[in-house]
Amino acid sequence: MRRTALFGVAGGVITGALITGALAAPTAGASERTPGGAAEARGVAVAAAKAAKKGIDWTDCPADWGLAKPIQCGYVTVPLDYAKPNGRTIKLAVDRIGNTGSASERQGSLIYNPGGPGGSGLRFPTRVTTKNPLWAKTSKAYDFVGFDPRGVGHSTAISCVDPQEYVKAPKLDPVPDSEADKRVQRKLAREYAEGCKERSGWMLPHMTTPNTARDIDVIRAALGDKKLNYLGVSYGTYIGGVYATLFPTHVRRLIVDSVVNPSREKIWYQANLDQDVAFEMRWNDWKAWVAENDAAYHIGDTPGAVQKQWETLRAAAKKSPIGGVVGPAELLGLFQSAPYYDSSWATVAQVWSDYLAGDEKALVEAAGPDMSDTAGNIASENGNAVYTAVECADTKWPTSWAKWDRDNTRLHRDYPFLTWSNAWMNLPCATWGAKQHTPLEVGAAKGLPKTLIVQSTRDAATPYEGAVELHKRLKGSRLVTEKDAGSHGVTGLVNPCVNDRVDAYLLKGTVDAKDVTCAPHATPVPAKSGASAKDVKAAKEAAALVK
Repeated sequence: MRRTALFGVAGGVITGALITGALAAPTAGASERTPGGAAEARGVAVAAAKAAKKGIDWTDCPADWGLAKPIQCGYVTVPLDYAKPNGRTIKLAVDRIGNTGSASERQGSLIYNPGGPGGSGLRFPTRVTTKNPLWAKTSKAYDFVGFDPRGVGHSTAISCVDPQEYVKAPKLDPVPDSEADKRVQRKLAREYAEGCKERSGWMLPHMTTPNTARDIDVIRAALGDKKLNYLGVSYGTYIGGVYATLFPTHVRRLIVDSVVNPSREKIWYQANLDQDVAFEMRWNDWKAWVAENDAAYHIGDTPGAVQKQWETLRAAAKKSPIGGVVGPAELLGLFQSAPYYDSSWATVAQVWSDYLAGDEKALVEAAGPDMSDTAGNIASENGNAVYTAVECADTKWPTSWAKWDRDNTRLHRDYPFLTWSNAWMNLPCATWGAKQHTPLEVGAAKGLPKTLIVQSTRDAATPYEGAVELHKRLKGSRLVTEKDAGSHGVTGLVNPCVNDRVDAYLLKGTVDAKDVTCAPHATPVPAKSGASAKDVKAAKEAAALVK
């Protein structure tokens, strides 16, 4: 799940042939028996049939998309509202790279979603062009297909505020010192919700996870695939669970990695509170690692000493923003990437270490905005707009400020790293100016094949309980647990215990006879002295996105 900064609000911490059964739509009287609604089920069948007939006009990707040949790009047209399949439409950007093996080895397309909500999956085919060894076997069998979900990037992008205003810094300290601070944050959250309605109101009621799942079914049909092969990470797992609920007989292979808890009681208010607790756990893991490597970083030789240094840094940035732009909110935007990803552990620690040694440049570059990067700022604002729009539209949020205040004040006492920042990021949903829906009851109906769930036990963004819950709901699923690890996005890490099972499932459809527990992947090692510009950029991107 994505965590970025809200404009004006404290920094938030923050993937042919006619389809089988496509026309077997339920009758009008079956809405209560049809997950997601009978009208929508008929609408997606109509849209999928049209897409299957039309296909995709593949061409070289536009130069400014950064996707070089042999990757190809195209568009798929889908209804804005699936209950009205012949009404207004939007276009979804898709890309692909053909399988690297022979025609006889090809097993269809593998569609990917990286999470968010708000993440773009268009870079998925670059796993082939960069010769990523983890995906070499799979890419022989599958076309790798990415897409921008509705509202994202090149797929009818939505917006809530001016992007340049959105990235301005420093923002307010997310931890309030007074009731007056809370009133200011509440005002900013209301204004953000109003900005979303003003700039993108026509899209907001339709920015739901079920609609994205329906979009994927239309993309599947446009690709000419009778059944779906899908890999979803983070929020992409919720899309996968919803897809399995709506289209169980359309699934061929489905892998979900780092799982959002699909319980209707968790989507999305409680899920964010649960995340606050998990982030504190993983923050503590990272502090212990920094302390163990004090010879390299000289930050502190105990977790307590590292925490004290963090509080000192935070207080100094609050008093006088570092480089004029890095206050507590911006620091949190950078440092949150360490609890998210092991790959950020060494870089963030090195940036911090260099700052303590008197070099603040890397810290300002990593945590502060780049006002000259207008394209990047547009993408960042758009991603946050989609995050907010989807979470606000998927479910009915509490409207009582007293509840928000009580819950977050209580959590902050024991889990202070993320709690208030997370609260302000999601608070626009309390005053959302568009329809809020009832979450789908995720659970596969008859016809779902075996699916694969992958999860680490100490994941901060998507706590382990979410994988257990989805495992219960998807009959025949297998859970592969990476024990005593917590990096978000397990299938992208080098761990043969996981990697071999992912390959076996995608290539042969095989899963273990029972659930599997794997040892953790290798612990990160300290970075070389000094963080390169590439390292800093990677840390900044990690702070903005979950993939």
